[in-house]
Amino acid sequence: MVSYKRLNPEDVHFSSAVLSGEPRPILEEVSVPDPEEASLLLRRPSCSVTTCLVVIGCLLLLLCGGWLLGTMFWLHRPSNQQPHRPPPPASGQIPESKAQPKVNDTAASFRTEACSRIPEAWRFDCYPERGVVVTRELCEARNCCFIPASAPSSPATSPSQKNGIPWCFYPPDFPSYMLVSLNDTLLGQKGVLEKKVKTYYPGDILTLEVDIRYETNTRLRVRITDPSSSRFEVPISVPTVTKKAESPDYSVELSKQPFGLIVRRISTSAVLLNTTVAPLFYADQFLQLSTSLPSQFIYGLGEHRSTFLHDVHWNTLTMWARDVPPTEQTNLYGAHPFYLSMEDGGNAHGFFLLNSNAMDVVLQPAPALTWRSIGGILDFYVFLGPDPGSVIQQYVEVVGYPAMPIYWALGYHLCRWGYGTSNSTWEVVKKMRNYRIPQDVQWNDIDYMDRFMDFTFDPTNFGTLPDLVRDLHAHDQRYVMILDPGISSTQPEGSYWPFDEGLKRGVFIKDAEGKTLIGKVWPGLTAYPDFSDEVTQEWWYDNLRRFHEKVPFDGLWIDMNEPSNFLDGSTNGCPANSLENPPYTPGILGGLLRAKTVCASAQQKQSIHYNLHSLYGLMEAKASASALKQIVAKRPFVISRSTFPSQGLYSGHWLGDNRSQWKDLYTSIAGILTFNLLGIPLVGADICGFSEEPQEELCVRWTQLGAFYPFTRNHNAIDVKPQDPTVFSPLARTAMKQALLLRYSLFPVLYTLFHHAHVHGHTVARPIMFEFPNDVKTYGIDKQFLWGKSLIVTPVLDPGVNYVEGYFPEGVWYDYYTGNSVRSAGEELRLDAPLDKINLHLREGSVIPTQAPNLTLWVSTGQPLHLVSALSDDGSASGDLFWDDGESIDTYENNQYAYIVFSVAQNVMTSQVLHNNVEATYITVESATFYGVKVKPSRVLVNSQDATFTYRDNQVLTVTDLGLNLSQNFTISWM
Repeated sequence: MVSYKRLNPEDVHFSSAVLSGEPRPILEEVSVPDPEEASLLLRRPSCSVTTCLVVIGCLLLLLCGGWLLGTMFWLHRPSNQQPHRPPPPASGQIPESKAQPKVNDTAASFRTEACSRIPEAWRFDCYPERGVVVTRELCEARNCCFIPASAPSSPATSPSQKNGIPWCFYPPDFPSYMLVSLNDTLLGQKGVLEKKVKTYYPGDILTLEVDIRYETNTRLRVRITDPSSSRFEVPISVPTVTKKAESPDYSVELSKQPFGLIVRRISTSAVLLNTTVAPLFYADQFLQLSTSLPSQFIYGLGEHRSTFLHDVHWNTLTMWARDVPPTEQTNLYGAHPFYLSMEDGGNAHGFFLLNSNAMDVVLQPAPALTWRSIGGILDFYVFLGPDPGSVIQQYVEVVGYPAMPIYWALGYHLCRWGYGTSNSTWEVVKKMRNYRIPQDVQWNDIDYMDRFMDFTFDPTNFGTLPDLVRDLHAHDQRYVMILDPGISSTQPEGSYWPFDEGLKRGVFIKDAEGKTLIGKVWPGLTAYPDFSDEVTQEWWYDNLRRFHEKVPFDGLWIDMNEPSNFLDGSTNGCPANSLENPPYTPGILGGLLRAKTVCASAQQKQSIHYNLHSLYGLMEAKASASALKQIVAKRPFVISRSTFPSQGLYSGHWLGDNRSQWKDLYTSIAGILTFNLLGIPLVGADICGFSEEPQEELCVRWTQLGAFYPFTRNHNAIDVKPQDPTVFSPLARTAMKQALLLRYSLFPVLYTLFHHAHVHGHTVARPIMFEFPNDVKTYGIDKQFLWGKSLIVTPVLDPGVNYVEGYFPEGVWYDYYTGNSVRSAGEELRLDAPLDKINLHLREGSVIPTQAPNLTLWVSTGQPLHLVSALSDDGSASGDLFWDDGESIDTYENNQYAYIVFSVAQNVMTSQVLHNNVEATYITVESATFYGVKVKPSRVLVNSQDATFTYRDNQVLTVTDLGLNLSQNFTISWM
């Protein structure tokens, strides 16, 4: 029991979870000593008055002298050593007055004054544990400052509410590491850090090594490790550098005591990283690193449901893969410790912590950020940009460029949990065809399986599944099925090959005693494949190959791969050890690492699950993509729920089990944009929502927005009404069909954007601020977005309206449908938006290739091209097209592609084939439209020959009947 007696209200700070009402472990026991027991000093015999006066006088002189020296040192210390922070610590040692409390009231008052000088926004939490009543005694036992916050963190909350201003925080002189030696290396510098005083977490490591690597002119890498013992490191491939950058865009300053790094952008002197703002922690199961931020504009840090721009007002984001419907302030399916930050003047930089352990990322309004991980090492990168798009390019250069998707991945996908039978699934496909609504891919959820077991199909209800798949193929359509990692462990021996063979090969995760760990998922009791083992990957391939011989599926949907578990840990529970109950547990849903997953102490080939948990989805995606490449000999299509950095190499992602609510429609945009930052551009949300009953208006608006998701799938849950386009009214059905046809007509644009993502690390769905980094008004926009640099999408996100307001950065924007121009000074504009329309505008200076749409992309991609040019004031525009066979592996790497550049200047469009391929010979350019032609032409020439044209009063010129071969250069001119 916690002792509450003798505690005044101002002496008690409730930690986050106490006030949030979440169930937590038993609170720490706190006792308050009686006054007569409080002193730890031995009683001394009384002395003479003279002796006492002399001693007291000497003490006062020493204290005053020390205070004066310390104050002078603080005042005269160069300000550029500690930018963006309160007064820096003067020492890494605990003063003697703190080691022996109540020795001197004067020293205590000096300490209180030093603590009070730290502004609330710069107070870094010294007692982040949840479920603890933080008292003054507990706080000061950690040698930290205890000051109740002066006001609630917001008008509606109490001062000690979750994510509020910490009442217990680090003082300036909290013990930390000091840099005791530094030597030059081939890549930069390497130093030794030492700490003389242990902190309050067990396994404190007193000697560390810091390795600073100037890897490129725009990329800095820093590794802080334990030189005496190897620790877990994330097993993903990153670039190996052998030569130091010659002219880095950054400078690195080192603070010796306390140790810290200050990274600046040389061109502006902006401080991008400053780790001296709070103590560095490096214990066995607790790593903590804090830094200032140059602004409040910070993005990334997936996977969380939030606005695109993160709130820095005492906001904690927890990372530990978890099966839970998208919910605010909750750790979701993936873990991505990367952020992008905007600076003053439009520059941007990024930061990536290569660490897979459970962690909290704390944002506070200084602005500052704290990383708090419970394992691994501190291995981080700083990317200099300087524009936000370049930051993402530099990030994916480290974690891996996203794969080029197979062409049909960009079509319309349809799925639901609850078709019930293969014939019912087939009927929906036929209805879509009858209404002539585009559809490329049909999916099935777990109801296709025999008793929910992987690599089976229900012989009764889904007996015609092979016939359905053959029919899809005959109509140039594809089939994708779901797979969960949990393998049924209760079937009679010899009746279920996946489990029997898995046991034989030893592919399953083991418990702490070395036995197969058993959890529970849809098929009942299950074992979990260990995808960190190459043997498991081969077993996975064998299972897929065997099933493909029965049902020739085209792609895989891997779900429940956090991994999810209906139990906490296993059927036998989990051991009572520090892996299951670490000294610090981040704010994960359920409060325990094993909550609705397997035991943290479970054993895998590469490490314990404690280290590998958030990598599970990545490793399964890698195994699945590898298997599909071998089975279908084409680009693999994999969509995964759980993700980790480098996932884009192997799979796309959908945003999980959302709801059929307008709020979910809106938040999906932030999710799409964030995952494009994270190097996973093939991303979408379940159109119309997964759970709850879909409303017709919502479904129409969602289909319109979903037509511009990079990955477009309609999916809903069991026991709710169907929500495919065929079930709605004629008006709604027509509106959905038009939106999908619009997407299909823009396929050449989307496909080319994915090429640039694959080769250059560009984003596909792009935040507006990426193209307008000097316009601060764009920094928080997440109700609109761009496709590439050219098309701005302004969807309706509210019910019952026939208009929408959107922000248009400075310049000329053209209505995509009409060519009508809008000149914006950087302002919000009100746009008509009837139920059958999504607003789409083309940016001045753009050329985009489009095609006549059809029911499948196989048919659409063979149609002639129509070029749309949006001219800037000087009459210029440019664009490009990447084209290949759409499905072969590594066409760019093997030079099996065509690449054409279009440009307009001085009334002449030129097409230049920079790289040719036979695929381009199959396509013709039949027409071209030019928006913003200010004077009606008297003549139009195509390759110097007269051509038919029309000109409208809104300054739109259209040239038809061109018949130009895409593989040959051409010109279109007017006079």
